[in-house]
Amino acid sequence: MKLRQATMDDYDHIMEILKDGANQLAEHGVDQWQGDYPSPDQIKEDVENGWAYLAVSQDGETVGAISIVPAPDHAYDNLKRKWLLDTQKYVVIHRVAIHSNHAGHGYATKLLTGVIDQVRDNHPEIDSIRIDTHEDNSAMQHLIDKMGFTKVGELHGVYRPNEISYVYENIRKK
Repeated sequence: MKLRQATMDDYDHIMEILKDGANQLAEHGVDQWQGDYPSPDQIKEDVENGWAYLAVSQDGETVGAISIVPAPDHAYDNLKRKWLLDTQKYVVIHRVAIHSNHAGHGYATKLLTGVIDQVRDNHPEIDSIRIDTHEDNSAMQHLIDKMGFTKVGELHGVYRPNEISYVYENIRKK
């Protein structure tokens, strides 16, 4: 799995992957991404700021998308509970999706492994990686747990009114 930084030429492909991800969530009864998040403007901001990446398989297929956003992430300003590490040197993983055409091949695990490895190998200034997911997205919760993240709290109403997201942190080993 390779991470390739997205350009505006990739915008439509990213939107297609995220829409497919929203459809997959809906098919599994998860209410995440069923409103106006992630919005087209958010994805444009991700691309323009260099935060958007495409996940490319070994055979050259684009299988997914992800955003890696530097601190500060104001979505976490009202987090109920505390971080494992009180730092402003973190990145946040947002908008993770593997296209349904590529489901079942372990690409989500490879994608998160790639992000963790990239931060470890190329960004020694980063102390932690943070991520959140909808309270009903048990598949993503399982993946996050498997990748060594620790649940640190909950967000209420950040993405949509009355929506609860579980928040996790992974301390970068020094």
